[in-house]
Amino acid sequence: MVSEPEILDELRRLRARVPQLTGALTAGVDGLVLAHDTPGVEPEVVAALTAAALGVAVRMADTTGQGDFRELLVRGVYGYVATYAAGENAVLTLLAQDRVNVGRLHLEGRRAGARIGELVDAWEAKAQEAKAAAPAPATAPAKTPAKAPVRTPAKPPIVRTRSARGSATTNARTTTES
Repeated sequence: MVSEPEILDELRRLRARVPQLTGALTAGVDGLVLAHDTPGVEPEVVAALTAAALGVAVRMADTTGQGDFRELLVRGVYGYVATYAAGENAVLTLLAQDRVNVGRLHLEGRRAGARIGELVDAWEAKAQEAKAAAPAPATAPAKTPAKAPVRTPAKPPIVRTRSARGSATTNARTTTES
């Protein structure tokens, strides 16, 4: 995907600007990690949970008529988890201490999300162009299907004929009402 060092540099600059950040992660909207600076936290787990939370947040914003997803903030006893849209194909998730200035967190998170979004979306556009410009792989000529083997039954079919019944039937019951 996009060059990981470019995104990683942006994450490190963000952590330098906001010292109360304890981690920063960029993931695709599908939950795959693009880059991370999250000491002590498993980035794959955070990325997967971010994708799940993103799905709910996008649905909530759409259902309530609030428009496209922009950000999600979760506050816990020990701090914040903030997720920001990063273009069309990625999200930025920040972990911050409880004493962080939330306004500063939003300001810097939105800016970094926009920059990371530009990087990821530019890479995606280049990948789409390369895919469209690449010649289609040569296909092998279609094989003519072989004729299906003729199957003969293992046993000849049994032919049943009807025989006339005798005059006496023991099971038949006839009733007439008059």
